[in-house]
Amino acid sequence: MLFTSLEFLCAFLPLVLLVNFLLPKVLRNYWLLLASLFFYAWGEPSFVVFMLISIIFNYAMALGVAHCPCEGKRIGRKCFMVVTVAGNLGLLFVYKYLNFFTSIVRSAFPQLQSTIPQTEFLLPIGISFFTFQAMSYVIDVYRGTRVQKNPASLGMYISFFPQLIAGPIVRYTTVEEQIRHRVITVDSFCEGVRRFIIGFNKKMLLANVLGEAADAIFAMSGMSTLTAWVGIACYTLQIFYDFAGYSDMAIGLGKMFGFNFLENFDYPYCSGSITEFWRRWHISLGTWFRDYVYFPLGGSRVKSKLRLVFNLAVVWLLTGVWHGANWTFILWGVLYGVLIIFEKLLGIPAKAKEHRGFGFLWRMLTMLTVMLGWVLFRSDDLGQAGEYIASMFMGNTTLLWDATGLYYLREYLVVLVVGILCATPLFRTLREKLIPMPKAGTALLLAGYLGQILLFLCSIAALVMNAHNPFIYFNF
Repeated sequence: MLFTSLEFLCAFLPLVLLVNFLLPKVLRNYWLLLASLFFYAWGEPSFVVFMLISIIFNYAMALGVAHCPCEGKRIGRKCFMVVTVAGNLGLLFVYKYLNFFTSIVRSAFPQLQSTIPQTEFLLPIGISFFTFQAMSYVIDVYRGTRVQKNPASLGMYISFFPQLIAGPIVRYTTVEEQIRHRVITVDSFCEGVRRFIIGFNKKMLLANVLGEAADAIFAMSGMSTLTAWVGIACYTLQIFYDFAGYSDMAIGLGKMFGFNFLENFDYPYCSGSITEFWRRWHISLGTWFRDYVYFPLGGSRVKSKLRLVFNLAVVWLLTGVWHGANWTFILWGVLYGVLIIFEKLLGIPAKAKEHRGFGFLWRMLTMLTVMLGWVLFRSDDLGQAGEYIASMFMGNTTLLWDATGLYYLREYLVVLVVGILCATPLFRTLREKLIPMPKAGTALLLAGYLGQILLFLCSIAALVMNAHNPFIYFNF
């Protein structure tokens, strides 16, 4: 089920909210668990089995870690942790990577094709998100967090529908108290509705519209340089508003039910370096790898630069692999790993802040790198990515521009400009400056609310005309 669907907006969400408010607080976790499992089963009922296995397995492992017998407790706890990591990653490998792995083996060793069948496991939606979330819970229990003894409460945490399919990855320690006791006020509920509407508008009016151009252009071959740049500009904004829009809706839904999720984006396209970009983009994934992989390896507090390079290389290789079973994602992660290692060793982020000229140049190079990275991310294979990048720099064409490029630029120029402006803190800065002024601040708030409502009505109209599509990060 999609957030941007009439079934969700007109039936599922109102019913879940109504019953949640009518039930006594002691029963609300049970209701949200049932609702979340129904939400997940809407598209493919069989995937619920995988979800239940994940919940039961991690619940048992956390109890094992927390209540390991005193005699040999340290060794026992470590054994439970090894089983936890192996079990979660094993299931993730089978469903997400085994198809890719068997295809590589069959290609490398044709004589084994009759022996090794090509697997075709269906990918459960959002598997990487809820697997990492469940695994982090057991790790936190190992580190001292109080274990959750109620399986329904833990199941609700792992399967909670607002952030189940595309994040943000919510740490158990962030919502531990809210799972046991949460308060929903009129102000927090209204703020949740406002945040949901903002995300809904981002998805329907920006991501989907820009996605039309990006999909059409990436399907072309032999395009002009102008067409290639328009296409990647559209995709650069599409993936941001698609994912950030989902995160806004998830955060808004969480507030409606009394949960406060952490932010997942912080104007990433305003970053002055690659390092800063990854502190602003998909924050929940970056902090997950930092706290559960990078820091345990030693982080940056290591004695040798070689060890620092190794730690960063592991994190970014895993980041690429996390995003998908394809060489394009792996190379995409390796690319960022190389660049961040380069910045770390040379102290680029600090130098960019100290020197304006160099800082501006590096900011432009950062944005160019991000866009080239999105070409890899969007392409079906390395060959398509190479051809597309060549078109961007006139490597395989003599045409700087053509009628196709001019058409897409003319048709999508307004949306591109609006997308670029909204990807900066311009409007937030104006609001912060005007709100302290009594009359101007009140007028601005009213205009903002009215504007979002009008845009929401436009989004609903687009939805009724079937102008919606799944979120990009559903694939991960």
